[in-house]
Amino acid sequence: MTTRFCIVRHGETDWNVEKRIQGQIDIPLNHTGKAQALAMASNAGHHHFSAIYCSYLNRASETAHAISEHLGLAVKMRADLREQHYGIFQGITAEEGAATHPAAYAHYIARDLDFDFETGESLVSFAARVTNCLDDLARHHVGQSIALVSHAGFLDVLYRKATGRTLNAPRDFVIPNCALNWFRLDNHGLHLEVWADRHHLGHVLTNTPE
Repeated sequence: MTTRFCIVRHGETDWNVEKRIQGQIDIPLNHTGKAQALAMASNAGHHHFSAIYCSYLNRASETAHAISEHLGLAVKMRADLREQHYGIFQGITAEEGAATHPAAYAHYIARDLDFDFETGESLVSFAARVTNCLDDLARHHVGQSIALVSHAGFLDVLYRKATGRTLNAPRDFVIPNCALNWFRLDNHGLHLEVWADRHHLGHVLTNTPE
């Protein structure tokens, strides 16, 4: 049986603009992020969803509630939709990490699968969490379409899984804030249907990293 997922990265935050690594630090949407969420929700409102799920982090829940208001569906929160925990790199930029934690930075840019940022979550553990989350949601929503609001890291793992890219290969694809990304999970695996649909964003579109 098949479950379809429309997965959205949260709207922009000030830390996105500053290229500051958020991880699981709770940062709210900025003005642009709120405008992105409203524009995205208008597009998502043309689709039928059986449920809306989001990360516990504020930037994701704010974004999800924009969809909720359009569709009249309650938002259900799940801890396993949260971003990867970046440990000692949370709250700093990559450049600051290179200066203050050069050994850790080398693991970070190499996408070392087992490096846990000393106090955080390794990439291999995070990827397992993402996969288990999607499998669990699929079991509860067989034959349905559901909306998920999560984070760049969550989408990164799923894009790689669906397209056959390895976890430690350099990222060669964009993950825009508030774009619609459609996946299908069936007995044959995970399939990417639409990536980075952002035509609804127009003048509020920005391209920000993690």
